[in-house]
Amino acid sequence: MKKHIFFDLDRTLWDFESNSHETLLEICEKYDLKNLGILNYIQFIKEYKIINKKLWNLYRLDKISQKDLRRERFQQTLELYNIKNSNLSEKIGEDYIEICPRKTKLYPYTFEVLDYLKSKYQLHIITNGFHKTQHIKLDFSRLKLYFNQIITSEEIGVKKPNPQIFKHALLQAKTIETESIYIGDDLIVDIVGCQNAGIDGVYFNPLKEKHTESPKFEISCLSELKELF
Repeated sequence: MKKHIFFDLDRTLWDFESNSHETLLEICEKYDLKNLGILNYIQFIKEYKIINKKLWNLYRLDKISQKDLRRERFQQTLELYNIKNSNLSEKIGEDYIEICPRKTKLYPYTFEVLDYLKSKYQLHIITNGFHKTQHIKLDFSRLKLYFNQIITSEEIGVKKPNPQIFKHALLQAKTIETESIYIGDDLIVDIVGCQNAGIDGVYFNPLKEKHTESPKFEISCLSELKELF
């Protein structure tokens, strides 16, 4: 019998893509990047996302540090436009970390579903996001009150999909694998990761992308969790 539900945060509850896009547009305007030759902000954001994803993969594999990630993602994007200004990339990086976590757009039905689940289960978070940043997101979006344990990879020194972060979360929540389930948007990092740790996974797939993995459950809208649980 399930008693504990663990959630990923970014792209599962907190709408990372929308919040990040809005932040990046604000930063482009603030620093008047058109005046530096970046005429298409949407294209700039696309380039940034490609670089950011590559660097996050390296960070997840412990091949670069958090500091490297924060610096390099904007520095490398600006360099695509022949803008070699480390001071500017550092300022933009600082602004992004300051502004983005305070955005509050969530996926549809987030509060409705959490209100429903909270009455029946103990709820927790397991996230690879930066510790301080994730807590700011939870505070500003009014999500923190729903969760008993908030486990960040930065705090414990192990990142998903490593089974150890899931094992640690179970210890923190004082529960076991068979009483727990994990909900996340990344097939490998979240679902394969949790299932390798013996925890059933719910794959949140809002775009209904095709895949060859075998999650225990799959949903395209958070409202479907009310039917499952």
